[in-house]
Amino acid sequence: MGEITNVMEYQAIAKQKLPKMAYDYYASGAEDEWTLQENREAFSRILFRPRILIDVSKIDMTTTVLGFKISMPIMIAPTAMQKMAHPDGEYATARAASAANTIMTLSSWATSSVEEVASTGPGIRFFQLYVYKDRKVVEQLVRRAERAGFKAIALTVDTPRLGRREADIKNRFVLPPNLTLKNFEGLDLGKMDQAADSGLASYVASQIDRTLSWKDVKWLQTITTLPILVKGVITAEDTRLAVENGAAGIIVSNHGARQLDYVPATISALEEVVKAARGQLPVFLDGGVRRGTDVFKALALGAAGVFVGRPVVFALAAAGEAGVSNVMKMLRDEFELTMALSGCTCLADITRNHIITESDRLRVMPSRL
Repeated sequence: MGEITNVMEYQAIAKQKLPKMAYDYYASGAEDEWTLQENREAFSRILFRPRILIDVSKIDMTTTVLGFKISMPIMIAPTAMQKMAHPDGEYATARAASAANTIMTLSSWATSSVEEVASTGPGIRFFQLYVYKDRKVVEQLVRRAERAGFKAIALTVDTPRLGRREADIKNRFVLPPNLTLKNFEGLDLGKMDQAADSGLASYVASQIDRTLSWKDVKWLQTITTLPILVKGVITAEDTRLAVENGAAGIIVSNHGARQLDYVPATISALEEVVKAARGQLPVFLDGGVRRGTDVFKALALGAAGVFVGRPVVFALAAAGEAGVSNVMKMLRDEFELTMALSGCTCLADITRNHIITESDRLRVMPSRL
């Protein structure tokens, strides 16, 4: 294995190392996987308009997210069952995030509990929440996350049912017998039964609440003082409703292209959401980020930061904590270089004028004086 020079190279190593069922679970998308491919390809259709002869000897990538200062606008997205990738699982990811001075989001379906992750030491952590039919379970989980020092709830809103992930159906996906969904262990909801198709799809069908609606976002605010990020918004209409219903922020996400296929790439949906938010809440992007250039493009379109999912899991599988740390370092270094070569010395310098999107090119390019 030669030297790793970009985050994409971890995927091939992960594929070699992991059992097929685990790798396919992490790598696959819904149905035709059109959106899975598009999440990447849409970035490649955005071009730069770099500014030159600007002193870029000092570059500041720091930012604040919900009032918390972090080293860069690159955070770790929630990904489930990380001990399938590496024995250290979420512990390793938490330590790498903390060392990089950025935010980790822990999945509800983690193979380590909120308490276990908190025990790794200090760090700014968010908790991703699925709403179960039994609201007592939800309440208990939110309280535990609060007590364990988590700073925000990322409420996933695009999963009333699980998307059709054909690789998982073929593999009859189920959580390996040595692992449990640790947050639910004491509630007899930590195991996943073998099913005729995907064990996870059956688990979701039996446990996750399909009636979830905006009134539940309001309800959540009555049981916790933590800020609530709504994860899975991709339209202007839902952005306005998120603002009206007191969300603290929005994560533009299509669930890693694992839910509804043929939705736009998140980078393509971002500007619509940002415009509809009118600066009333921060908008983050999750999905398809593999390069520092991708981070810059998202910020130029109005994102307050990005979340990275699959690269973290693949690096974890390939090299444990050191792999995750290296992903964060590579993305940080690439982003810093992109800023320098675009003539930006801090995040506030990054503007819409630094990029050209497809829609810009379709309109005859007006002079941008």
